Amino acid sequence: MLELKNVDTSYGHVRVLKDVTLFIADGETITIIGANGAGKSTLLKAISGLVRVSKGEIKFLVKDITSMPAHKRVKEGIIQVPEGRMIFAPFSVHENLELGMFQSSKEGMKKEDKTSMFDYAFSLFPILRERVGQRASTLSGGEQQMLAIARALMGKPRILLLDEPSLGLAPRLVDLIFATLKKLRDEGLTILLVEQNAEIALEFAGKGYVMELGKVVLEDSTSNLRSSPKVKEIYLGTG
Repeated sequence: MLELKNVDTSYGHVRVLKDVTLFIADGETITIIGANGAGKSTLLKAISGLVRVSKGEIKFLVKDITSMPAHKRVKEGIIQVPEGRMIFAPFSVHENLELGMFQSSKEGMKKEDKTSMFDYAFSLFPILRERVGQRASTLSGGEQQMLAIARALMGKPRILLLDEPSLGLAPRLVDLIFATLKKLRDEGLTILLVEQNAEIALEFAGKGYVMELGKVVLEDSTSNLRSSPKVKEIYLGTG
């Protein structure tokens, strides 16, 4: 479904991603782990079109999207939940969710389809139904993360990119968020997860990549990565 070949990106003269190659099949759940500054978030931004690729290519559903603008990638079904949630704070929960449907609405969406999408989002996160008219800025951190994920789902993603969904959340809320993500995974949604908590990430995904200083240094099933002495020592603290 998604393929990166020898991708480089830079911020000014600083090379951030270095010959990154990865492949995600339809319905697969992949995680990327690594220390801060490894290039994980930049990789997601390169896939989303928010960072320009200076070398290599990105293909989605066999189509070369390397130079495709970000808004067109959303239309193709590449939708990201950014680090820090990035909800529209002054707007209500309902308005945030409606903005998630912007591309579909432009092309004309039936009222019953829109209602069905709201119902689906509320079935995943019932608290959002209770908060539907509330300003997003007044939600708790966990509720804002739920809203960010629900807003992304309103765009009907073919692949969902998640950047640090557990960041800043209490353990109980992390468990709740990942229980919902597991439902999405089990329903067959393709997911690419960047997550600082390697233990959670490796338990959630089926395959993983380890990044260091902008490069992929390990690639394997998550069960094998959990057994890797390097991963156990550096990322799981059990070596």
